[in-house]
Amino acid sequence: EDVDIPSRRVLITGATGLLGRAVFKEFRGNNWNAVGCGYRRAQPRFEQVNLLDSIAVHDIIHDFQPHVIVHCAAERRPDVVESQPDAASQLNVAASANLAKEAAGVGAFLIYISTDYVFDGTSPPYKETDAPNPLNLYGKTKLEGEKAVLENNEGAAILRIPVLYGEVERLEESAVTVMFDKVQFSNKSANMDHWQQRFPTNVKDVAAVCRQLAEKRMLDPSVKGTFHWSGNEQMTKYEMACAIADAFNLPSSHLRPITDSPVVGALRPRNAQLDCSKLEMLGIGQRTPFRAGIKESLWPFLVDKRWRQTVFH
Repeated sequence: EDVDIPSRRVLITGATGLLGRAVFKEFRGNNWNAVGCGYRRAQPRFEQVNLLDSIAVHDIIHDFQPHVIVHCAAERRPDVVESQPDAASQLNVAASANLAKEAAGVGAFLIYISTDYVFDGTSPPYKETDAPNPLNLYGKTKLEGEKAVLENNEGAAILRIPVLYGEVERLEESAVTVMFDKVQFSNKSANMDHWQQRFPTNVKDVAAVCRQLAEKRMLDPSVKGTFHWSGNEQMTKYEMACAIADAFNLPSSHLRPITDSPVVGALRPRNAQLDCSKLEMLGIGQRTPFRAGIKESLWPFLVDKRWRQTVFH
């Protein structure tokens, strides 16, 4: 269905990040006028906006008058949130509240990106109506952000998603792709978590869901509230690492599954699987098979170039 709005405008926060880049690309590739903003890595491609500066946020929203705002910016590293709680709360909660207020002021539809870590992982799969119980400070700040957004903007949407991967600029950008070096350097054994159940999700798919949600909302103002999206392949980090090895015809015998719950860092939920049927009922969704998506994401980081021939020809 074509949404007939002359020059549909979307503003994306955190456009320099892994998810934000994919969201920007998705909207721009589908006839939206997209403006991305970032902070440290913004220029020259994106607008430089400090989301903690309420005047700067007010100005860009009033100048651009977006129909939709996708709020991807966040401190999303659980261990960093634990060590810098005030800064994380400023970005994840205070900035989100302000953005929600400003979006309401211009009648823009705000999509706030949240996380499966709002759940404790004891009774999956989780529906949107299930009671959150975050185990770590990251999950708590994102849940507070959800509440702050809906308090300041009752027409907003919350989109909870799990661990992400995709076209990374550096392997460290994703908890999935960061494992690639351990997989590739098979001369030393590597311990891999085989306790936490994850659902790796391609940022391209989340971006498509954001756009579909935005376009659905343009036709139907009742599209709001909380939604879940996730890949549907359940894997531990050990299983992801083995799948990565397999995708590139690399050995995996040096990878060691560790089945105990991790003792260092922020607490993680054992299995926070998200039930995505609410979006699926709306006809919204896209899923890239993990092996296809991970191959596309990682081949530029393949160390042994000879493998490229066997993998791609």
